[in-house]
Amino acid sequence: MGCWATRCNLHLKAPSRVSVFFTMIILVTYVFYCLTGYCDLTLIPLHERRPTLPQLHQDRNASNQRAFLARVTAEETRRLSGDISNLSVSDSFGSKEFPQAVIIGVKKGGTRALLEFLRVHPDVRAVGAEPHFFDRFYDKGLEWYRNLMPRTLEGQITMEKTPSYFVTREAPQRIFHMNRNTKLIVVVRDPVTRAVSDYTQTLSKNPGLPSFQNLVFKNSSKGLIDTSWSAVRIGIYSKHLENWLRYFPLSRLLFVSGERLVTDPASEMERVQDFLGLKRLVTSKHFYFNQTKGFPCLKKPEGSSRPRCLGKSKGRAHPHIPSDVLYKLRDFYRPFNLKFYQMTGQDFGWE
Repeated sequence: MGCWATRCNLHLKAPSRVSVFFTMIILVTYVFYCLTGYCDLTLIPLHERRPTLPQLHQDRNASNQRAFLARVTAEETRRLSGDISNLSVSDSFGSKEFPQAVIIGVKKGGTRALLEFLRVHPDVRAVGAEPHFFDRFYDKGLEWYRNLMPRTLEGQITMEKTPSYFVTREAPQRIFHMNRNTKLIVVVRDPVTRAVSDYTQTLSKNPGLPSFQNLVFKNSSKGLIDTSWSAVRIGIYSKHLENWLRYFPLSRLLFVSGERLVTDPASEMERVQDFLGLKRLVTSKHFYFNQTKGFPCLKKPEGSSRPRCLGKSKGRAHPHIPSDVLYKLRDFYRPFNLKFYQMTGQDFGWE
């Protein structure tokens, strides 16, 4: 009986030791989790819980990705919207080429009108603004210049116009180095009328400008013309042409009459299209004469609500210039005009 009790005690002690062991494990585990912050019994909303280190890394990566995608999307949207505003649908195709033809002059001669008339032709693609590459921005490089050009398809020609090229000493050599076969178009106008038009434009921007007669003469009493004044200097066409003929044969240049571009635009456009190797698609049916502006406008294109005329800056009324001043200026230009007629083989009738 005593022996049986002893065995029973031993039998009961073994399980109690196991239970104590497991109890200790539970206590240690509980303490560990409490120390690491997992045993907080207070219910915390999900949005207020403190993230763990792995969660911080994960959230930071996700945040960076979202910010990056948002930035890329915004930049892409701006780029695409800029492209869409500057390019037509056809600009999705073709390639950018150096211009095969350039309208090089002259200022206030009718270059903008000629360019707008040419852009009606489906085989002409032209830069709208004047690039001024060969006189102001040559240091930017030819690739910069090429990127200004619109895209063209096979059979189309690229054009640009910057009237100041004609009077820029370095321009002929620079264009020659780009492409010696470039076709050059010069729109010329009676140099006296052109000078007055040039002055009128400057006066509209600077109302405090001295009078035309004060600017045109070095010495009004002697009637000496001031050739340093750009409005006068530009009209000495023969001098400027000599510079161009050092690099280009006369056959590479076409001289368009600014006067005939107003009175008979269709005939002048025939000459221009022939020179560029284009079909004669721009004809008299494209023009009508605007009595208010005093020059031709393009008729209303299909799908447009109104015809296309040049802006308000074109066709300004000229200020009154004393007739004796105009006579002296015309007398000054006469020998230069005659030489220009001889050089070009064309009589422009400015006498």
